[in-house]
Amino acid sequence: MIKDKRDDIKEISKYILDISGINLDESKAYLIETRLGGLIKEYECSSYKELRSKAETDSNKTIENKIIDAISTNETLFFRDREPFEVLQHKILPDLIDRRTEKASGLLPIPIRIWSAACSTGQEAYSIAIVLKELLPDLKKYNVRLFGTDISDSAIAQASYGTYNKFEIERGLSKGKLEKYFIPNGGNWKISDEIRAMVSFNKGNILKPFAGVEKLDIIFCRNVAIYFDLEERKKLFENIASVLEPDGFLIVGSTESLTGICPIFEPKRYLRTIYYQLK
Repeated sequence: MIKDKRDDIKEISKYILDISGINLDESKAYLIETRLGGLIKEYECSSYKELRSKAETDSNKTIENKIIDAISTNETLFFRDREPFEVLQHKILPDLIDRRTEKASGLLPIPIRIWSAACSTGQEAYSIAIVLKELLPDLKKYNVRLFGTDISDSAIAQASYGTYNKFEIERGLSKGKLEKYFIPNGGNWKISDEIRAMVSFNKGNILKPFAGVEKLDIIFCRNVAIYFDLEERKKLFENIASVLEPDGFLIVGSTESLTGICPIFEPKRYLRTIYYQLK
């Protein structure tokens, strides 16, 4: 049994904040207990303080990574909310391609750089790849670099493999796209090699400085900043601004807003969707 649970949860909450940026206050105690209960048993800990101590002395960072995997929400689905992908297909990509084509002065391939931040198990990144494929049948004319990052090792592993079960597939994916872009795989579904080759996945913490990151044309950072406190949100979007092309596009979650957080961005509207560009 865990003793002195309230103070114990405060301590593990601070540790989670330090390693992931995820802010879990006392109202989220149930989430911590639910998601870390298995690790408490696995490592035979009498308290969250002991679990933290073992994580900090684990040179391989195995326990730390397991804590991050357990706490990370990883709630995602293909074409989540739909509107961002509609604005991507009908507004953002056409505008971007027109500008890049003019800038390239006839030289091919035309560069397009897209980042799916906090990509979870890859559904968002693959949804973007499918939009690109359907809008740009001849991808040889374009130098597309599409990549996803996430703090969770297990999420990146699944994203890289590109295999999803029936439940994951049915969430947001039409029958037509399923038949066109996936192949059956032992009771599951695996993304086609053509779409898989369009995306690269790597582990990354979006709250760390983006040193060495090339300038990007489009950034999806949806439904992740809501788990950070105000200062962390400011840091995140300032970092994003530093790697976004001056005429680039930022898409955040449908319930998120940069108003009062990062004034160097201004909101733009297309139909029912808000996206952001640098002022």
